[in-house]
Amino acid sequence: MAKKSRENFASDIRLAATSKIWGTTLGILAICIPLSATTRSGPLLPLAALTAAAVGTIAVWHHEDKKLKPKHLSSQKLQHLEQRIANLETIISSDDCDLHRKIKSLESRESADFVPENQQTKIL
Repeated sequence: MAKKSRENFASDIRLAATSKIWGTTLGILAICIPLSATTRSGPLLPLAALTAAAVGTIAVWHHEDKKLKPKHLSSQKLQHLEQRIANLETIISSDDCDLHRKIKSLESRESADFVPENQQTKIL
């Protein structure tokens, strides 16, 4: 059971981000508490650090919840998208055939216009 929770912890990026946020916040608090005594700012610096960590944690979990919600397409919308893809493939393949035909016609024109040098001297 403990092994499964470790794997789940490692796979969930939200937990990793939250642990980094709060680990950094603990380091900041370790620095802020002695500084607040020397700067006479009172609990302002530690409260600011805790507030920032809380806001960061909320942002991570709220944003990831929106991303994790599955977005299902209706079958009608899926069929419509498949038809559009098929139409685009048809257009591309027909354009490809036209392009090959044009290239071959240009090559045949160039080969008809090309006269070797030894034949040019005979003509003159």
